[in-house]
Amino acid sequence: MERTIRKAAVLGSGVMGAAIAAHLANVGIQTLLLDMAPKGETDPNKMNDIVEASKKNLLKNKPSPLFTKEVLNRIEIGNFDEDLHRITDVDWVIEVIIENLEIKQEFFKKIELHWYPGTIVSSNTSGISVHAICESNSEQFKKHFLGTHFFNPPRYMKLLEFIPTKHTDPNIVSFMKNFCEKKLGKGVVIAKDTPNFIANRIGTYGLLCSLKQMEKLGLTISEVDELTGPLIGRPKSATFRTLDLVGIDTFVLVANTVYENVTDPEEKEIFKVPELMEYMVEQGYIGDKAGSGFYQKKRTDTGKVILELDVVNKTYIPRSKSNLSSIEAAKDTKGLKNKLKVLIESDDKGGKFTWELMKKGWLYAANKVPEISDDIRAVDEAMKWGFNWELGPFEAWDAVGVVDTVSRMKEEGEIIPVWIESMLATGKTSFYEKQGDKTFYIQMDGGLKEKEIAKEIISLDQIKEKNGVIKSNTGASLFDIGDDIACLQFHSMNNTIGPDVLQMVPIALEEVRKNYRGLVIGHQKGKNFCVGANLMMLLMAAQDEDWYEIEQMIQGFHQMAMGLKYFEKPIVTAPFGMTLGGGVEVCLPSSHVQASAETYMGLVEMGVGLIPAGGGTKEMLVRSTVSVDMDKTIDLLPFVNRVFETIGMAKVSTSAAEAKELGLLRASDRITMNPDHLIYDAKQAALGMSIAGYEPPTPKKVRVVGEPGLAALKMGLYQMKMSGFISEHDELIGTHLANILSGGKVAANSLVTEKYLLELELEAFLSLCGEPKSQERIQHMLLTRKPLRN
Repeated sequence: MERTIRKAAVLGSGVMGAAIAAHLANVGIQTLLLDMAPKGETDPNKMNDIVEASKKNLLKNKPSPLFTKEVLNRIEIGNFDEDLHRITDVDWVIEVIIENLEIKQEFFKKIELHWYPGTIVSSNTSGISVHAICESNSEQFKKHFLGTHFFNPPRYMKLLEFIPTKHTDPNIVSFMKNFCEKKLGKGVVIAKDTPNFIANRIGTYGLLCSLKQMEKLGLTISEVDELTGPLIGRPKSATFRTLDLVGIDTFVLVANTVYENVTDPEEKEIFKVPELMEYMVEQGYIGDKAGSGFYQKKRTDTGKVILELDVVNKTYIPRSKSNLSSIEAAKDTKGLKNKLKVLIESDDKGGKFTWELMKKGWLYAANKVPEISDDIRAVDEAMKWGFNWELGPFEAWDAVGVVDTVSRMKEEGEIIPVWIESMLATGKTSFYEKQGDKTFYIQMDGGLKEKEIAKEIISLDQIKEKNGVIKSNTGASLFDIGDDIACLQFHSMNNTIGPDVLQMVPIALEEVRKNYRGLVIGHQKGKNFCVGANLMMLLMAAQDEDWYEIEQMIQGFHQMAMGLKYFEKPIVTAPFGMTLGGGVEVCLPSSHVQASAETYMGLVEMGVGLIPAGGGTKEMLVRSTVSVDMDKTIDLLPFVNRVFETIGMAKVSTSAAEAKELGLLRASDRITMNPDHLIYDAKQAALGMSIAGYEPPTPKKVRVVGEPGLAALKMGLYQMKMSGFISEHDELIGTHLANILSGGKVAANSLVTEKYLLELELEAFLSLCGEPKSQERIQHMLLTRKPLRN
């Protein structure tokens, strides 16, 4: 029988254990969460107090580890004393107790007493030897045991390091890798059983280097964070914001794990915790959880102020703006590769810092292969997935040029790893090499290994480069992605929807009508699918009182929406990240939505003084009442009120699963856990619907609540205004929304057409665009990216 995982047990309900249990439950796995009973407790009603508190805290944690509140129903709780035997019934046991080798060893002896032969068992240790943990267990147990190091928070962090032992059955590793990539959405990297494995070993080294170089060159905390963030392809949290988030006390423990377990004196010295950090831990300056770390937030009469630590005087001072020429030059340069070159070639302190940081990081990573991993690809992927680097160390080294940088390193007296010297001696000048549409990377013996890509990972850029573009304009491109499926890819500024995108949709539909089985609407640019319509263009038209242009834009949206909804072939949208306003209005009329699990959907136009007018209000009404719209004995108002609240409160889902609860996705729409698989899954959905003989919906009239329902909605708005919850302008916008959702001035239970509802959308939108307060809201959003309440 084919192995699968339907049930899991997580042993240890601390921050990490509870979060892992939550993520397993997110994907539908029934999860048993166990922890210790309170010390000395004998009351049977209180034996689960510790684990119960951990479970309840999942609802409070930010960002939420849960897709929806309902996920908690998949988590059962218990304690080690009374319930450890229940692990007999699960498919995967994950140990997440205290990071202490002796305690773990004793605990695994207890686990084996209840272990059902064949069950996969793993330890979520972040750095303790996996071989040592299981050394007292049986040979059969060891075959099914490995290390599985989730990065925190497990829902959001892509990296999952696997640490097999020499006893682990390779088939177990293969199954788990496939399962965790597809079902949990992880990027799995195979690491060796060395201190802190791959990502934390390289990442900790880099953070310590930043601190030591800062002290050496006399840079400030803010300057280092500017130099180690997006300018070099790393997260905005950079160095010290990252340390504050992680917790300086936690970081010290991680660094000490390496310090205590390596034998090379030079490496020991590298991982020796700096005096500054020891001082900070002693003083309780351990980061965000304590309110003070490298940064400190303070409330003043003028608002919130962020201070930074003066590392010389050890006092908090106002953040200062850097005047380093290297930073300004890098900001003015386009492209990460060019930014890196500008920085490492600059002569000021910023340039010297960046060069030393990159040089030392590259050499350290090169010297740790094959100790921590057998190949460079695993190291690069671990750093990209675990620390959110844009380029791994070897990719970044390639980007600035291996030959020139090695020459500079030698001039500075650095020792180059033998395998890199050998690589350069054979005429190879980079770690990665493109050959046609394939990529190869260097091995320790000098040979090249193909970078295998799973069939579920589709690169739209590579396909477009290979197949060419069918049709294109400044906002979108149409091209063939194989199997008679076409793809319409957005590439406008910030993936907003303007006239250029609206023009491409009917062109794409006509091409698909003639030559393809279906269409995928999706892209792989940036972090968000679509943040809505082009607000700047709209504001300029409203201020110029160019109502004709606005009317044409809304009618273009309506034509797009109705064209997508009733098209004779399947259309699948593939949203991810922020999918707001017009982005939702592309998804709503499509035949099917294949959403990334981390999709944050919402019709948020109320926040800028408008209503959804690209067909979104109409389609939400149709969806909410479709199952009861012809049964006049059923009151429609509760269904309409739910949509009124969703749009009126500008609700945004915190996951694709919650988007289903809000009615923004249908029950039949599917969710993809691994974002790298999204386009593949969308394509397969379109292909499957075509093979199954897809038939578009038939247009029909919509039953509405009419004037009595409108009166009820308006009464609710009036009461909210009188209670101080909303402003007069909010009431005005809400009245326009209520008018559409009720069907306007018609009798209760009237049947109206979709076209009629779209006309109500247009009328409301044009009216609100002419309101000065709505224009103020749009302008405020463009300037501050925050909504204005006026």
